[in-house]
Amino acid sequence: MTDRLPHPLRSDALDNRERILDAARALFATEGLNVPMREIARHAGVGPATLYRRFPTKQMLATEAFADEMRACHVLVEEGLAEPDPWRGFCLVIEKTCELHARSRGFTEAFMSTFPEAMDFAAERAYALRSIAELANRAKDAGHLRPDFVLDDLILMLMANRGIHTISKTARVAASRRFAALVIQAFRASPQHSPLPPVARLSPAAPGKVM
Repeated sequence: MTDRLPHPLRSDALDNRERILDAARALFATEGLNVPMREIARHAGVGPATLYRRFPTKQMLATEAFADEMRACHVLVEEGLAEPDPWRGFCLVIEKTCELHARSRGFTEAFMSTFPEAMDFAAERAYALRSIAELANRAKDAGHLRPDFVLDDLILMLMANRGIHTISKTARVAASRRFAALVIQAFRASPQHSPLPPVARLSPAAPGKVM
């Protein structure tokens, strides 16, 4: 008996899958992973049964929806490791990681969650954390990164970065860049007060207050 080859998805099934992923990316980015699956189905214009047939669990949906972000995370860590100056490589990773996570609240939640069904996702996350730890050790050995830095400080940074709330994604990314610059100054072994990126308006100025 010959093995049956998997049937390719019909065009309408492919369209449904892409609509579901597009809706999930948009809602995860703005509302995080707490958005209900039925809400994702409604935004995608499909029924809940169609959604669950394609993605039986939210973990599976999030893993697929954030595949591009995980690939981008892998690339930026590789860039940091390839930088001849370990401190510059470490700073590059901090800056790009904050920006990547600022673009999607849901990605930060997914990155810090344990997805037992998503082995590839977990492996990529483990690789990223291992690589950043290696880069941090290099920066410490070069005397640029404060010796008491630990990997948990990076997780704390991601949690704080996720808490940035603005009226637009553009403002959130701008605020995240400034936050990353502050974090880098805090992590430096001998703090140097470099100019910070421009201020992002997070809330209306109070009457009479100079901004």
